Amino acid sequence: MIDKFRALPLRSRLALLVAVAVAVAVAAVSTTCWFVVRGKLYDEIDSKLKTASAPLRADEIAATLRNCSQTPSARTGYGPKPVFYLQLVQADSDKPCVSADAAGTIQVEGGDQEVARNADPTVWTFRNGKDTEGKDVRVLTAAAVVQGPAGGVVTDTAVMIGYPLKETEGTLGDLALLLLIVSGIGVLGAGAAGLWVARAGLAPVDRLTGAVEHVARTEDLTVRIPVEGEDEIARLSRSFNSMTAALATSRDRQAQLIADAGHELRTPLTSLRTNIELLARSEETGRAIPPADRTALMASVKAQMTELAALIGDLQELSRPDAADRGPLKVVALHEIAEAALERARLRGPELTFSAELSPWYVRAEPAALERALVNVLDNAVKFSPPGAAVEVALKGGELTVRDHGPGIPADELPYVFERFWRSPSARSLPGSGLGLSIVARTVQQAGGEISIEPAAGGGGGGGTRAVIRLPGAATPPPASG
Repeated sequence: MIDKFRALPLRSRLALLVAVAVAVAVAAVSTTCWFVVRGKLYDEIDSKLKTASAPLRADEIAATLRNCSQTPSARTGYGPKPVFYLQLVQADSDKPCVSADAAGTIQVEGGDQEVARNADPTVWTFRNGKDTEGKDVRVLTAAAVVQGPAGGVVTDTAVMIGYPLKETEGTLGDLALLLLIVSGIGVLGAGAAGLWVARAGLAPVDRLTGAVEHVARTEDLTVRIPVEGEDEIARLSRSFNSMTAALATSRDRQAQLIADAGHELRTPLTSLRTNIELLARSEETGRAIPPADRTALMASVKAQMTELAALIGDLQELSRPDAADRGPLKVVALHEIAEAALERARLRGPELTFSAELSPWYVRAEPAALERALVNVLDNAVKFSPPGAAVEVALKGGELTVRDHGPGIPADELPYVFERFWRSPSARSLPGSGLGLSIVARTVQQAGGEISIEPAAGGGGGGGTRAVIRLPGAATPPPASG
């Protein structure tokens, strides 16, 4: 049953749930209403029975008991038919003595004889019973009391007074039918209203579903869903629009990366092919290339291979998702990594002067990626520094600065330095792919820090560029766990 319910469409399930909830509520209200009305009607009948249960005369009781008959006397004339049942019952007999002008004879039960046996005038019992013809009767049983100054309770005798329930049961039956009809109409109306509400409420979901199916079918990420209101559907629509916008941006960046990579790879590959073709033609024709030219040609091939390998490595680094294939984050000594990067920079710029003031600072990062980022920053300083210039490195309070004394970067070019494949027009003749600073920015951001490039004014030697890396950490290593 549950599986069949779950197999229904969502709007059908909502309509069914609404109909069931309304049906339960209407059934509870109708049942309560019926029992309340029934109780009120029975209270009215019981009040009539109490009024009719006045003490009897002694001679009436004696005559009724002496001429005990199980049926009222045959009526003659056209007078009104009696409404009440009136009879006496004794404790040792289940045969009642019926009053001559009673409406009929009530069937005696054990409880009636018990009232007669107790003879307690304060005890009143009400019940539903039947007369000898099978008609429903409301019955009051009480001890028989004689009226007058010498009156009292008649021993072992009880009086039974009844009132027919035909009209009351007819009224209750009509009420039950009316409540059933109204409940049925209410349930059907609730089901229809639930279906309409579900259809109207799920219309945005239908639009969202259509948009998702359209994107899956056509890969068109420009689809946007109109957002109305501030409810959950509106939030879902905004999330979908944000997701498709992010996917479109990611696809555009991927396409741009491929296009830029193809453009950057074309130059070294073309130059490499040209040099290799020269070497191959020399071998095929038997015309040897002069030794000096051959040495320069081989050096060019080696440099192009190195540049190509570096470019491919940078592309692999940038092609990784931010959270994928990353090494574990560890607490590392930033000053030690900076010192190792400085040693590599000194090898690449032996004609430069390096000065370093490195205070201890510990950060949580991926060691290999962080060292690569620092090497890239120092490589830029080496590349743009004139021979004999100084490169100043300082680390204090989590702020690492690398300052060179090169030509600097024009102010209008500073916003683009971290873009992929971007290279200053003045630096396009130098080796490089334009990916180094992009990798640096990404690594620093993954470690929770930030990087900035700014002109370095003054300071003992002219202008230049100042790179500032700020990483959160501490001056002392954290205590070892365990």
